[in-house]
Amino acid sequence: MEKTIATLDRGTTCSAWNYSGQRLATGSTDGTLSIFDSTDPSSSSFHSASKARVDGGAILKVVWVPPEYGDAVACISADGSLSLLEETVDDVDVQTPMWRHCKSFQSKGNKVLDAQFGVFQSGLKLVLAYSDGYVKVHELLDHVELKNWQLQAEFQNVIDSVTTFGRAVCSSASISWNPQRSESQESSFVLGFNSDTPQLNSSKVWEFDEAHQRWLPVAELALPVDKSDQVFAVSWAPNIGRPYELIAVSTHKGISIWHLGMNPDLDGRLSMERVALLSGFDGEVWQMEWDMSGTTLATTGTDGMVRLWQSNLNGVWHEQAAVEPTS
Repeated sequence: MEKTIATLDRGTTCSAWNYSGQRLATGSTDGTLSIFDSTDPSSSSFHSASKARVDGGAILKVVWVPPEYGDAVACISADGSLSLLEETVDDVDVQTPMWRHCKSFQSKGNKVLDAQFGVFQSGLKLVLAYSDGYVKVHELLDHVELKNWQLQAEFQNVIDSVTTFGRAVCSSASISWNPQRSESQESSFVLGFNSDTPQLNSSKVWEFDEAHQRWLPVAELALPVDKSDQVFAVSWAPNIGRPYELIAVSTHKGISIWHLGMNPDLDGRLSMERVALLSGFDGEVWQMEWDMSGTTLATTGTDGMVRLWQSNLNGVWHEQAAVEPTS
């Protein structure tokens, strides 16, 4: 039996779930950010709690700021800017939350394609991927002031730093931080582009070298014949005790499941192995999400289906379930 848990506004383009606060954020074609709260903690129904207008045209993506830093969201707009908004309470009407603009990120002539937050011992980081193939990593300077950021690094998504090519044109990008927050682990994320420049496309794992204060590529998740393939989505799985990391990468050839080693070799590179290539669906997969245990992968794309994937005890991956969209 189907049950409606929330009624979204007409023109809704994207959504993001806040697991900590049990809240839903959506963006619309008219630039409206809508926040839905639970009607009753014991139920699974939600009501529209507040709205805010975001400059920049249609909202293409919404990302929640980690809950340790309050109730805040980042919105990527059609003009290529990223706006950071924070929830506040009106001094007169304390029952009605409001959303105030904290910070804008934009680059002249280039658009923000993806944005993801990472929480580490050193604080909150924000990585942005731009339409020219560049990556920018920002650090929050003040734990309680979401408007104070500084640029930590800027680089292109290439293994060889001396690689030269013309101006790149990227239509999309996908970023996924390593979910682990161990003190012994360096900050790391995986990034892939959908661009006209083959060197940028393949998913690279970037790790922060604390000793030299720089980001280094430690793995390229692509077979030699696949390195020019455009990447649609990446997703790094939570690790609850595996001796390796698990990362999913989506291209036009399917969804690749990669095992990534945790101990670098003498050159600082991590070992990798593609253990599965998932297929059997129509079109392309543009969104992937792991469950909290890192054992089930949910995917969706141009065919409108939501599929759940798991591996059996022998390590063989298979489709566990498929959910068709409702009319």
